[in-house]
Amino acid sequence: MAKYTKDDIVARAAELARMIAETDEVDFFKRAEAHIHENPKVKTLIADIKGLQKQAVNLQHYGKLEALKKVEEKIAEIEKELDEIPIVQEFKQSQLEVNELLQLIASTISNTVTDEIIISTGGDVLRGETGASIKSGGSCDGHGDCDHEH
Repeated sequence: MAKYTKDDIVARAAELARMIAETDEVDFFKRAEAHIHENPKVKTLIADIKGLQKQAVNLQHYGKLEALKKVEEKIAEIEKELDEIPIVQEFKQSQLEVNELLQLIASTISNTVTDEIIISTGGDVLRGETGASIKSGGSCDGHGDCDHEH
């Protein structure tokens, strides 16, 4: 059975990252982000939010809670206006799709590693038990509820 080093795995991860960077999801994200930065209305609204956030920090520091509440309401108002701009909606959708792709990859790696450990120890993948837990005579329900210590 082949043995891999951390360096081998990190090199493969970098290769996988380069592949991910060339997917439709990432391409759409890059284009949406570029459109956001080119949009004067979006730029203005983001600058307004940043300015108000600085004000909010100062107001909080000096304990001016009524004024802080008004500034926070204004920030929420501008954020709502920003979210209604189609290019911002596209950008957020593209972020979601890239995150979903990354989550899918992470869970695939995690599940495959777990299954490989179970298989290599002579365990039962369907029951989620390693060979060690089967040999010790314990039983699990596949959801981590076991009648023995791991």
